[in-house]
Amino acid sequence: MSRLRTDACGKASRVKISESNPHAGKGVLGAIGGRRLACALLACGLIFGKGGGRAEATEAHAIAMHGAPALPADFTHMPYANPAAPKGGRLVWGILGTFDSLNPLIVRGLAVQQMRGFVIESLMARGNDEAFTLYGLIAKTVETDDTRSYVTFRIDPRARFSDGKPVTADDVLFSWALLRDKGRPNHRQYYAKVAKAEAVDPLTVRFDLAGANDRELPLILGLMPVLPRHAVDPATFEETSMTGPVGSGPYRVSAVKPGASVTLTRNPDYWGRDLPVNRGLWNFDEIRLDFFRESNAQFEAFKRGLYDFRVEQEPLRWHDGYDFPAARSGEVIRDTIRPGVPQPSEFLVFNTRRPVFSDIRVRRALTLLFDFEWINKNYFFGLYGRTASYYAGSELSAYGVNADARERELLKPYLSTIAPDILDGSYRLPVTDGSGRDRATLRSALALLSEAGYELDGAVLRNRATKAPLTFEILCTTRDQERIALAYQRDLKRVGIEASVRAVDPVQFDQRRLGYEFDMLQNRWDQSLSPGNEQSFYWGSEAADIPGTRNYMGAKDPAIDAMIAAILEARERPAFISAVRALDRALMSGFYGIPLFNVAEQWIARWNRIEKPSTTALSGYLPETWWHKVDAQPK
Repeated sequence: MSRLRTDACGKASRVKISESNPHAGKGVLGAIGGRRLACALLACGLIFGKGGGRAEATEAHAIAMHGAPALPADFTHMPYANPAAPKGGRLVWGILGTFDSLNPLIVRGLAVQQMRGFVIESLMARGNDEAFTLYGLIAKTVETDDTRSYVTFRIDPRARFSDGKPVTADDVLFSWALLRDKGRPNHRQYYAKVAKAEAVDPLTVRFDLAGANDRELPLILGLMPVLPRHAVDPATFEETSMTGPVGSGPYRVSAVKPGASVTLTRNPDYWGRDLPVNRGLWNFDEIRLDFFRESNAQFEAFKRGLYDFRVEQEPLRWHDGYDFPAARSGEVIRDTIRPGVPQPSEFLVFNTRRPVFSDIRVRRALTLLFDFEWINKNYFFGLYGRTASYYAGSELSAYGVNADARERELLKPYLSTIAPDILDGSYRLPVTDGSGRDRATLRSALALLSEAGYELDGAVLRNRATKAPLTFEILCTTRDQERIALAYQRDLKRVGIEASVRAVDPVQFDQRRLGYEFDMLQNRWDQSLSPGNEQSFYWGSEAADIPGTRNYMGAKDPAIDAMIAAILEARERPAFISAVRALDRALMSGFYGIPLFNVAEQWIARWNRIEKPSTTALSGYLPETWWHKVDAQPK
């Protein structure tokens, strides 16, 4: 008997193995018991051995981060998809920004993110009605053990790339090695945890995860994009390219206008069109992605019907900007969706790599000086809420919640950096009188600034030792960002802080954000109900020094790193929730950003030629589940 093994470059070679080699057979679970757990394991595809006290891992149709998958092995379609949705027509998607690459898997360039999913598939697909569950896609089945010390994927023999060539274990190993060595920082970080990768046979790949101590890693590998070895040159992979990638997904790139548009055409020979995870999805014959450099021009194009839907981000526009003929007549439909995931949170982010923000007392004072009540009333019609949590509106939020015993035990070694009022849940963001001239918060902010070594010199706040004024730049790119920055600039000026506001185009904004070339900017983090490995990419100490991560604030805190580790080690949902809340407390205690607002709803406007299922996924809107109205003419 033999199997394929890969080297560090992903090159495969065949080696002999013993029939008794445990890696050649099934993994073994530790001793378990309890009728409820047994049912859960059976639902996951895990069965008890003859002895009744040990369980043997078997191939399963799905894998859940915690507990069991919601859908059985014989499910027919996702509950949020319409399996009877008609195929045909075109979806025109208006996107703010531009692009100079079709490769979303590298650091260089501004890539078209829709290449993922539409063109390039992963081994498994997310169930968007669950916290974190994956169902078979390229990988027909998945196998792991109780400790998740390994994961094995068996590839669906029907899987094909768009050029007709089969997807093999060799392609999976090639993709893993390529992204580990040359991919984006998150891929490099995650995939480097794999101790060994090998092909058991041409359609089966096994990843040895011994020593990783990361229960999420099998799922992270399940979401790994699969690239064709025969169509990708590793030597040029890191270079930006306008050549459409070869993938196994439902669409192929059929036309590109650099910086302006990309057209995707549905592959009539798509191998996975009848899979349960795909029934009712990928319904348009053509999807055109149109890019706009300026938000007002983008909205005007929507009003003229030049693209089909928009996700509205501006409350002012949602409140009174849709009073145009097509909206009044019902040709444009406005959907308000309240998803079940944590609310997206907007922050004015402090770049703590800059000396001006290195002192937490300064960051706390600047948080006090932000007058949310005035801005929400005068700019946003009171449509926004506000919390300090990074997981707002969900059971994962620690804001206003007393830490439980598990949280306190996790945070015990780091209590010197955790604010007592954040630990016991009594901390609240400052609430002003909404006048724009609240004196109480002004006095509190000046007291903190004095502790940090600043004092007023006439109308200028200066460092006592150096006499340097406290000044910084706020970077922004949209109209709303600029309005918020200018209002904040006014409040800062009242205490002698001179903040300049710099408005740049989306391209420059992204470049400066990814390179950490800013003092302060506005950023939004979207979280799931199952945060995991990506949290290291968002807040981990290692990520702070790697350009292209989402640790924009430059956080380097052992407490944060330890709480992320606790999240990854948690096996049951209660322990997991405690670990996430503990992380939330560490982030809030660091005052890395000024909480602006939380968005409880998704605002979607669409022309009535586009229809959607009656059931919305837990995660919110999903354009891949929509379809073109049968009697409507495409634009």
